Amino acid sequence: MTVEIVGISVLWLFLFGYVIIASIDFGAGFFNAFTIVTKKNHIVNTVIQRYLSPVWEITNVFLVFFFVGMIGFFPSTAYYFGTVLLIPISISIILLALRGSYYAFGTYGTKKGHVGYTLMYGITGVLIPASLTTALIVSQGGFIHTTPSGRIELDYIGLFTSPFAWSIIVLSLVSVLFISASFLAYYSSVAKDEKALNLFQKYTWIWSFPTIVTALGIIIEMRWHNPTHYEGLLSLWWLFGLSFVCFIVSLLLLRKQLYGKSFIFVVLQFAIAFYAYGVSRYPYLLYPDVTIYDGFTNETMAYTLIVVFILGFMLLIPSLYLVFKLFIMNKPYIQKGK
Repeated sequence: MTVEIVGISVLWLFLFGYVIIASIDFGAGFFNAFTIVTKKNHIVNTVIQRYLSPVWEITNVFLVFFFVGMIGFFPSTAYYFGTVLLIPISISIILLALRGSYYAFGTYGTKKGHVGYTLMYGITGVLIPASLTTALIVSQGGFIHTTPSGRIELDYIGLFTSPFAWSIIVLSLVSVLFISASFLAYYSSVAKDEKALNLFQKYTWIWSFPTIVTALGIIIEMRWHNPTHYEGLLSLWWLFGLSFVCFIVSLLLLRKQLYGKSFIFVVLQFAIAFYAYGVSRYPYLLYPDVTIYDGFTNETMAYTLIVVFILGFMLLIPSLYLVFKLFIMNKPYIQKGK
């Protein structure tokens, strides 16, 4: 295994950690806002707040690690992604800042429980995955053009009119809601909150099948958008098939009211599909211009970054474990206020 593969594998691990944890966070904010509109917030508010209070500041740690690592391992990506994604990523950063502010004001400010803050917190939580997904879409190629003067530009018209781009955006949104609903159903069962459990169980079923349908739609669209990557996906069909099996098992366990095991299989479903997707696009970071071997940092820097990131991961995991142990899965804490 080359140092380039080790480097991208470490970054992929942090990105996957962000996908799961952020999905729960974003989905919880959306469900909190949605239930206000549907007049069901009294059912889920306690469970959601018990989850969000300890973790809302932790989520973005994984994202920071990923972006810092991307520039550290692959400096050449700074030119491509830093140029064409300046506006989309800036929008994501602004939304992240606004989301944190709305949560802080709505939870700890003088207007605690303000409906407007809660609604904006939920809305920004839906917009952030859509804006961050732009980087994934652009990396598939076809949306970056070089001007006669040699500058690279993002084709916004092509991006916003592309069925492939919209299929990825839709998948990011429904996946967020499916992952979040699955976890919150499990969380409600631990909290012994039957009303919230029934509602989140319903939401899990609602968002499960759109997730599979949109994932299949992306594979179909990939056939025309990026035939090279499409061939890579087909070569790993057995991994995607295994991911689908995990999806079916998660729903069967959900039906049997084994919520913790059901969520584990949801994570396995996304983990297998996520890593299969990463392997299928090898060796490209930005098709067809940048591979993991183009502009890779020097060997000394690479080994230093790998060690630092592994040590950071070893610190982050125990910290998350303590947060889950002392707060999130602490029954006296989550059952407080019932």
